[in-house]
Amino acid sequence: MQKVLEVKGLTKQYTKVLAADNVSFDIGEGEIFALIGPNGAGKTTTIRMISTLLKATSGDAVIDGHSINKEPEKVRECITYLPDEAGAYKNMTGANYLKFMAGLFYTDPNKIIECVNRAKEICGLGERLNDKIGSYSRGMIRKLLLSRAVMTKPKLAILDEPTSGLDVINAIEIRKMIKKLAEEEGMSFLLSSHNMLEIEFVSDRVGIIAKGHLMVTGTGEELKKRYNAPNLEEVFERVVIENEIH
Repeated sequence: MQKVLEVKGLTKQYTKVLAADNVSFDIGEGEIFALIGPNGAGKTTTIRMISTLLKATSGDAVIDGHSINKEPEKVRECITYLPDEAGAYKNMTGANYLKFMAGLFYTDPNKIIECVNRAKEICGLGERLNDKIGSYSRGMIRKLLLSRAVMTKPKLAILDEPTSGLDVINAIEIRKMIKKLAEEEGMSFLLSSHNMLEIEFVSDRVGIIAKGHLMVTGTGEELKKRYNAPNLEEVFERVVIENEIH
């Protein structure tokens, strides 16, 4: 499997806090990799370094052949980042929002139309795209934002808590959208979530981070077998407790 992302010893040192310490992992083409950990573990710091929003103290990450240190502009061209707190312009219709966002990436009208049509198909909001975003439910907004994030066909989509605050039905639909994009289009995903059920359903491999250290990586089945646990919640608990002890 061709590697879309290679993270090599990423470290972030703040004045008194080592937020991420020598973090290394990779993501293959069409793979969904989940980075999980307790609050303050270093997940968001790691994700923001990979997204070029934070400068690493040391180490590197290479995305589609481009270094976050040496070619951040090239990296930004082949990724998308959807943070948990992302929002959309409430006075715009969904369709106008997609057109506006596509126009930030392309000047070619045909490319813009292609992007918008792709986003419309992915989000599945139909006629509601003609309504103002202010009238949308949280689930509808999240579908719109996800479709906007992937409409340019990025090599790597980075999603922070993609279903946070959604009801069960909308959360399931978002997860299915992610899996479909990975399986049918070969898009790679790096996602963070506190929902272990979600992680088990959607991810191909999992990395558990605690106190800035990436403690373990593997498929859900590999990790459950290694820790003799019936589910990822118990794996997560045991890994974090082990880190506290050591």
